[in-house]
Amino acid sequence: MAATSVHKFAQTITCHAWSPEQTMVALCPNNNEVHIYRLSEDKWEKVHVLQKHDQVVSGIDWSARSNRIVTASHDRNSYVWNLEGSEWVPTLVILRLNRAALCVQWSPRENKFAVGSGAKIVCICYYEQENNWWVSKLIRKRHDSSVTSVSWHPNNILLASTSTDGKCRVFSTFIKGVDTKDSVTGTSDSKFGELIIQLDLSFSWSFGVKWSPSGNTLAYVGHNSMIYFVDDVGPSPLAQSVAFRDLPLHDLLFVSERMVIGVGFDCIPMVFAADDRGIWSFIRYLGERKAISSGSKYGSQISEAFGKFYGQSKHGASNDAADTSKTHENCINCIVPLRDRGTLIRRFSTSGLDGKIVLWNLVNEQDLAEYYLK
Repeated sequence: MAATSVHKFAQTITCHAWSPEQTMVALCPNNNEVHIYRLSEDKWEKVHVLQKHDQVVSGIDWSARSNRIVTASHDRNSYVWNLEGSEWVPTLVILRLNRAALCVQWSPRENKFAVGSGAKIVCICYYEQENNWWVSKLIRKRHDSSVTSVSWHPNNILLASTSTDGKCRVFSTFIKGVDTKDSVTGTSDSKFGELIIQLDLSFSWSFGVKWSPSGNTLAYVGHNSMIYFVDDVGPSPLAQSVAFRDLPLHDLLFVSERMVIGVGFDCIPMVFAADDRGIWSFIRYLGERKAISSGSKYGSQISEAFGKFYGQSKHGASNDAADTSKTHENCINCIVPLRDRGTLIRRFSTSGLDGKIVLWNLVNEQDLAEYYLK
């Protein structure tokens, strides 16, 4: 399997997000603007430029239900953009930050969104109908350094965050009047900002964090070339760590309960999967022509992967060894799902410092992962 299509939009892409119908993509070309492109007759046409921020836009999320875009920027501001007629109209969000906003994500029900910042604060933002504006409640004095990534649990209440203090934390974001008591049993009893668990698995900066589709597993990555998996998040979590000799990951995505795609400084996605015992391991680089041997289960997988790494460059790897235009040529900093019907994610896109957005198709990867881990 290889990348299905590649498009170069800019010299560098900071972040990107897809419209609900996935016919348009919003991206930041490493400046204070957000460019929106529409696919028309197999070509991408720039149809909107969102101009309101004063500094680099560090986060974009496009809501699937309400068709709203939220942006966050190093200028310490966030905007919610609504399409009115043919124009995107911004609404300022009151964040009350004194440092850069670094990441943003809508909650599953889209009645809230979370913003991580360099001020060691997470802002949980919600809409006040009576005042017609977005306000925020702040989770303070929990992080010792910048908040690099946030991820919502499927229950719309729990929020995971990672930080350059090396820790991953899970908080309750229950807001009276915004969330309902019947959201999920137990979580609505906790107060806003209550620390559910703090994970001290990494001794280096922590970056991307994601929940599995069911919310039973939490995964995050460290700058020490490790990825961490935590089951039964709560008083007695079950944690695993997977080390690899390649460059660190920056972000990750669950495509199923047992399979994770990690992206980062190696410029090519990496596949991790759990076997029937729930043990996670590295499987392969996405788009490799030759699959990892299944002879000696774990040893041969890792050794052959290392052989590929040291024997040939992974940059530009694809099904066709001569075609190097189909993958990234610089760090991948963003991975976004393209959702089809059903619970499994079959397609996703990646963007990076090379200015490309690459679309990937997982038609056979699910079967491959389970085959190697039998």
